Amino acid sequence: MAQITSPLPSDKQKIAGDALQGALIDLLDLSLLGKQAHWNLIGRNFRSLHLQLDEIVALARTGADSAAERAVALGVNPDGRAATVARDTQIRQFDTGYIEDGKVVAAFTDILGEMIARMRERIAATEEPDPVTQDLLIQITEGLEKQHWMIQAQR
Repeated sequence: MAQITSPLPSDKQKIAGDALQGALIDLLDLSLLGKQAHWNLIGRNFRSLHLQLDEIVALARTGADSAAERAVALGVNPDGRAATVARDTQIRQFDTGYIEDGKVVAAFTDILGEMIARMRERIAATEEPDPVTQDLLIQITEGLEKQHWMIQAQR
């Protein structure tokens, strides 16, 4: 069977791979939670928030794909299976049913803030071992921070 070899030494590959796997889990679950809120949203700000949730989902899906592809380029197998995401997610979940727009704004402000903190830890961890991975994580975090600002402004 063919293998993808890493351009990094194994210790640096592990650091970058762990950072990318953590980002992948966060981003995949963010995309799922964004859709859950998108489908069940109610309230006066329905339309604008409904559309913003789609933006967050698109950002998360694109970021997840980039993180997974970077991992493979480093010879690390990403794991985005539903069971893995469910087991490893650090994102708080919504209850089932309708969700008031104010609760969505508050929850996503917190969720994005917590996720950005984890992404910044990954950025710091990859600075020396793999600046290319660090750059990718910086780009993803930039988009998350923009969405955090935009959703937070609706409080």
